[in-house]
Amino acid sequence: MDLITFLDKNKEKLIREWENSIVISNGDPYKEKISQNGIAIFNIVLTMHTMSEKELLESIQKQAIEISEERALANINIGDFVYNVNLGRTVLYSYFSKAGLEWDDLQESINKINFCFDKFLYFAVTHYTESKNKIIEEKTMFIDSTHQDRLTLLGQMTSSFIHEFRNPLTSIQGFIQLLKADYPDMKYLDIISSELDQLNFRISQFLLLSKKELIGKEKEHFNQNKLIDEVLNFLYPSILDGKVKIKKDIVDEITLFGYADEMRQVFINIIFNAIDVLNHHRIPNPTIEIKSYIENNTHVILSISNNGPMIPAEWRKTIFEPFFTTKKLGTGLGLFVCNEIIEKHKGELTCLSNPEITVFTIKLPIAASPM
Repeated sequence: MDLITFLDKNKEKLIREWENSIVISNGDPYKEKISQNGIAIFNIVLTMHTMSEKELLESIQKQAIEISEERALANINIGDFVYNVNLGRTVLYSYFSKAGLEWDDLQESINKINFCFDKFLYFAVTHYTESKNKIIEEKTMFIDSTHQDRLTLLGQMTSSFIHEFRNPLTSIQGFIQLLKADYPDMKYLDIISSELDQLNFRISQFLLLSKKELIGKEKEHFNQNKLIDEVLNFLYPSILDGKVKIKKDIVDEITLFGYADEMRQVFINIIFNAIDVLNHHRIPNPTIEIKSYIENNTHVILSISNNGPMIPAEWRKTIFEPFFTTKKLGTGLGLFVCNEIIEKHKGELTCLSNPEITVFTIKLPIAASPM
């Protein structure tokens, strides 16, 4: 009697002994099929000598994929599954001594049995892992989709709210101008107007964050240097208060085409951030340098530098992302909005920083002067 004949004769005992030892989870929806799966694997072992290696591999792979799919859906620990499969191999080995065969006669069959179990575990665990990853990816996609839908709705609600908020703000600013004309000596009107400008600026940041343009807004030609001078005049009280020295070395008559009010916000954000950093860290001889030059007659390169502390490398990777801020009361939108505006104008915004100097560089296409 050969080994396979002996195992076939003791099939029911082998299966029963295996069933009494395996690990089965109470919550396994396929636990009634575990015995059938064990019998299917055992039948492959019993018929392995009748198949070519290709046929045997195909049979093992088919059975392994079917069973591992069930294990993945049942959310069963892969360790329990591997343990149960190897337990079947151990039960088979325990019967070899009862077959009454010489070792030389057993060796070929043992090698074949090991081949079957090893390939089965390889195919099963591989497919199990792929199935689990697929399930995780599907759940992640669902979560991301749901989260994105909520963010989109929140963004739409916020944008609509801000637009509604801006309408009465515009009216208030208009009446402030009328009051200034009628009562030029009235105290506090300049302060109120300045605070309203700051509030309007913050609202504009949120509108730019939502990428929602203002109705009727059109691109125009504007002078970059004139815009910088306006910003420096606007920030003069902060510059004076911080005793910041401003150095300028910029080329004349640079004409840009786009949204002047948005570019003004970029310059205000970057220059004011520099002033704030210099004041906060009490830098001796605080200095801001504004330089520009023409590149290839097509672009202007504008750099705004300060001699404040170095921005850490890990921060420089994220400073242009929304809501990144190191300020207690910061919104984290300033540099993100700057980057959005510069990209909208077909330009680039970069930052370099070392212990001596921090430089924000803006590259923008030059527009032909309007006729």
